[in-house]
Amino acid sequence: MVTTVQDAFAAWLTTVGYALFAVFLAIMAYKVLVYLLVRFFTPASATRMFFNAAAPAIWVSLCLFAVNGVLHSAPSDLPLLPGIQQLVTLLLVGSLTWAAVCCTSAIGEVIVKLNPALEGRWKKARKVETQTRFLVRGLNIVIVLIGTGLALMTFDSVRQIGTSLLASAGVGGIILGFAARPVLSNLLAGMQIALTQPLRIDDVVYVQNEWCWVEEVTATYVVLRVWDLRRLVVPLQWFIENPFQNWSRNSSDLIGSALIWVDYSIPIDPLREEFARLLRASADWDGVTETVQVVDAGDKAMQIRFLMSAKDSSALWNLRCEMREGLIRYIQHHYPEHLPRIRAQMLESDIPTTN
Repeated sequence: MVTTVQDAFAAWLTTVGYALFAVFLAIMAYKVLVYLLVRFFTPASATRMFFNAAAPAIWVSLCLFAVNGVLHSAPSDLPLLPGIQQLVTLLLVGSLTWAAVCCTSAIGEVIVKLNPALEGRWKKARKVETQTRFLVRGLNIVIVLIGTGLALMTFDSVRQIGTSLLASAGVGGIILGFAARPVLSNLLAGMQIALTQPLRIDDVVYVQNEWCWVEEVTATYVVLRVWDLRRLVVPLQWFIENPFQNWSRNSSDLIGSALIWVDYSIPIDPLREEFARLLRASADWDGVTETVQVVDAGDKAMQIRFLMSAKDSSALWNLRCEMREGLIRYIQHHYPEHLPRIRAQMLESDIPTTN
């Protein structure tokens, strides 16, 4: 029973001493845990990766658990004890939420590292990474919401108004649903994208006249890296409601073309032989597609399409530019007179007469 200031000071001094001793024991337990993990698990193991990601949060949670236990065993009539207990409880809830988020994120990293994008397995690896990262972010949002709710429940005023809040939950839920409709639609769209996989991390996509790579998939939007290193941020709902091109949906192999206008009098066979020679000299060609076709004939020139293939979009772009440049150089050197030209026919009436 605390009756005087001296008794209160002595009781608090004893409580602080017990708390410091409990924190010391928690730190020792943490050190033992770290020693056992280092002793029996390699740095590349899933257990070590999981623990390393959540280590700071685990350390703080253990210390707060120890302090919270000491405070709850202290005399109930200590001055300022309820406020300090509530503060420690809030910190404990926050640290546990932090630890849960770190653990969930670590699980995602472990799953991604256990499914590397090896030769022949890149499609499965990207699918697993996209699904894992979205589900981990969604789970982290749920954990933070639960932690926030538990923290609020430590206040008596919040618990007292709980009944009235439940009574109005129907109307409030409808209002909240309309207010949060864009966020909820993106969350649902993200879940659909994670399950159906119309795009994955590192996919090459063509969106809004931009050639991009999928760099990051969050819970509400997708970050696309444009070829010139700009970043295009697109809401997930957009990919559900609008068509887009995925150039690496099932395979990264692509076919591209180089179109050149030439005069009708140019021979096609030498161009076909030069195109074959240029392809075989290029490191970007995959050796699959090699086609030369006349695809258009206008009133002034004809258009020849040189069709080629490459292992991915970057190699195909470089190959197309290389072939176009090489063929133009060949025509300039060997058939300069066969470049596109405008023909005119002089009529006798158009010739000026001289007196």
